[in-house]
Amino acid sequence: MSGAELSRQLRLGKSDALGRRRQISVLTLISIGSMAIVSLYQLGIIKHLPEPPLPKMDADKVDAAAEAYEILWMPDAVLGLGSYAVTLGLAVMGPDNRARTRPWIPLALVAKTLVDSLAAGKLTVDQWTKHKAFCFWCLLAAAATFATLPLTIPEAREAWSRFNNS
Repeated sequence: MSGAELSRQLRLGKSDALGRRRQISVLTLISIGSMAIVSLYQLGIIKHLPEPPLPKMDADKVDAAAEAYEILWMPDAVLGLGSYAVTLGLAVMGPDNRARTRPWIPLALVAKTLVDSLAAGKLTVDQWTKHKAFCFWCLLAAAATFATLPLTIPEAREAWSRFNNS
């Protein structure tokens, strides 16, 4: 498939699979945006994380915690940016019929979004159990992540059946 054909398909295609891939992309971009905002704070570029005045919200406390800097000696939001970039890449990779022609891509995407969801769940639980507070931006990213997983299942199911029958 040429780049021109892929461009046309991704931008103008109307299949259910492409619709879900676009939804996955939007949700993943919401997570990326949230992690970008937290990264600005964790890197000292901004001094305070704005968030709605809701009970139990204290992003500054949660995102400045020592454990947010322990994996690979960098802020965890920066790691989140890289991880969500991989998820976005898998969501947009390949042609409309990739479940039939490249079944490994939808299978990798469903596995990646499952890992993303488990990580988001663990981090959300950790916020409460360790800090008795939540980060609004982290909750937004977690919600978008959880919403992504079911969108990956139909294409993965089709890919699995193709993969299994080959």
